[in-house]
Amino acid sequence: TKVILLIFHEGAKEPQKYSIVREVIPIKSVKSKMLEEGYGYVRISTFQDKTNDDLQIALKKLESTNKEGLKGLVLDLRNDPGGLLHEAVKVADIFLESGVIVSIQGRTKEQNQKFLAHPNKEPHTYPLVVLVNEGSASASEIVAGALQDQKRAIILGTQTFGKGSVQTIIPLEDNSGIKLTTARYFTPSGRSIQAKGITPDILI
Repeated sequence: TKVILLIFHEGAKEPQKYSIVREVIPIKSVKSKMLEEGYGYVRISTFQDKTNDDLQIALKKLESTNKEGLKGLVLDLRNDPGGLLHEAVKVADIFLESGVIVSIQGRTKEQNQKFLAHPNKEPHTYPLVVLVNEGSASASEIVAGALQDQKRAIILGTQTFGKGSVQTIIPLEDNSGIKLTTARYFTPSGRSIQAKGITPDILI
């Protein structure tokens, strides 16, 4: 759709009108490349719809470049603020064959949930290093925590942000609302992510 912007520049006598056409700009959340023969690199910038699908495509492409498959993979989650929980679960599930990925413990028993890994038709068993930093939060911490607790990956970088809670807006009688923390995320070993984050195996 077309919109008109009225912009008042410093030093100008009156505002100027600018006509622009808005457009949907798709953000590609997965980027990949070969670091050297046999070693791949995948960057996930955010967990959005189709992140899992895009990761599967990227892995197939990387694996096909070497006759013997990949010798190792670097999964870069630095400055990934999170996103969709179900996509984070699917991404972790790609590298896990069983066990808990993440559990949710809420204010009521009805909110409690556990997300489990499933056997993959084509397991990705090569060594895995996950890069994190203070900008890695929420969904990226869920992935890093699951892979760390299940001894599937080495986590390398700095302490993550520590966003492991679910907020719910509860309506009040005067049509206002109050936002409360109603649940928290826990790694497979039972560690709370909230306000603690994920401590890397190797601090760098």
